[in-house]
Amino acid sequence: MVEFREVDPDDPDARHCIAQYFAELNRRADHDYDPAAGVSADREELVAPAGAFLVAYTNGRPVGCGAVKHPGGRAADIKRMWVDGAARGQGIAKRILTELEGRARGSGAQVAHLETNGALTEAIAMYRSAGYVEVEPFNDEPFADHWFEKPLEP
Repeated sequence: MVEFREVDPDDPDARHCIAQYFAELNRRADHDYDPAAGVSADREELVAPAGAFLVAYTNGRPVGCGAVKHPGGRAADIKRMWVDGAARGQGIAKRILTELEGRARGSGAQVAHLETNGALTEAIAMYRSAGYVEVEPFNDEPFADHWFEKPLEP
């Protein structure tokens, strides 16, 4: 059973997930990920009312995370999607994505954006299967190779 909790990005479980996410990016990509060099995902952007940070738990253990920034009047930005390798294949990432889209929709966003690195082939496939389509770059994220967009139905 998977439980989702909206937590402060400074919560120890959130920090654990983000550290694991950054470590995986550095293992898989052809150059190191520097979160300070890219598009921001600061704490203030990831807490209500500006956004949300979710952690997925199985048996009380954090196994995944994701965040959404939903600034008024603009597309929502899905950020920091990650699921522990041992928990993959159970649909957790898709459920996190659905939860984040719901929060974005609830804030009034009509479109969700996300970007990702080409090394994350499983994520790219999942985004496409969830209805995201590849678009021209909408930001200058240096670590991204792919930019996606999805209309959010009311």
